[in-house]
Amino acid sequence: MSGKWKRHARIRNNPYDVRFEDAEAWLISFGFIEREAKGSHKVFTHPRWDGRLTMQSHKGKAKPYQIKQALKAIEEIHNV
Repeated sequence: MSGKWKRHARIRNNPYDVRFEDAEAWLISFGFIEREAKGSHKVFTHPRWDGRLTMQSHKGKAKPYQIKQALKAIEEIHNV
């Protein structure tokens, strides 16, 4: 299993304790592109997916509901 899939499994198993920097690196490793940044918000899109993900840092952590949205998007893109 490659490093990105190990990180994916770790995040999927505990979406409530993900550092914001890890979430950014995780999304980028799966082909997401950072589009905009306003304050603590970052917007990510993917060429093979029609939606967009908004991620927000809160005390250095990613918000769990946003991680769950990202997990769903990655599963749709990669048919996991």
